[in-house]
Amino acid sequence: MWLRNVSPDDVDAYVRMRCDPVMMADLGGPLPRAGMADKVRRDAEEAAADRAWLRMIVPDPARPDVVAGTVTLWSHDAGGEPVSEIGWMVLPEFQGRGLGRRAVRALLEQARDQDRWGLVHAFPATGNAASNGICRSVGFRLLGRTRTPFAGRVLTTNHWVVDPARDLAAPPGRDAPDGCGVRGANRSTPSPPPQE
Repeated sequence: MWLRNVSPDDVDAYVRMRCDPVMMADLGGPLPRAGMADKVRRDAEEAAADRAWLRMIVPDPARPDVVAGTVTLWSHDAGGEPVSEIGWMVLPEFQGRGLGRRAVRALLEQARDQDRWGLVHAFPATGNAASNGICRSVGFRLLGRTRTPFAGRVLTTNHWVVDPARDLAAPPGRDAPDGCGVRGANRSTPSPPPQE
């Protein structure tokens, strides 16, 4: 697996994830296609400027055009305080392979290694067993239920938090997950896949 920055060429992947009723069932329903190209352009600019980590999950580095989903880490204001939040989506045909968990862990390990973002929060829908399972398996602590605004909607979510500096410390003798790379930080175009 490989993580690369979102690029302006990722409009189709965004539409498949954000405009699909099945993919968006836990997020209040599909978003409109109108404006999706502008959203991708803005996200690519944010990623290139390193203001947010917006990464595409590429299951096979030899095929960087095949995208399985996305994982994003960003900061925003919540009640006048800055909050770092992570979110992810994995397309149905790639679900059940551990890609979401590996992508979330890889991005949190990068946050730990760069001493950036501080405490990281996640807000999966209460009924999204897979995303709540990812939070649990990666080391997040459940704080409880909350109401979370998203795309003009208010969702009932679980509120999870993790401290990458403390909660993700690898056990002795263990490295990052096998075959998992993070590429493209501070770049608007993807790095070439690692050569083995």
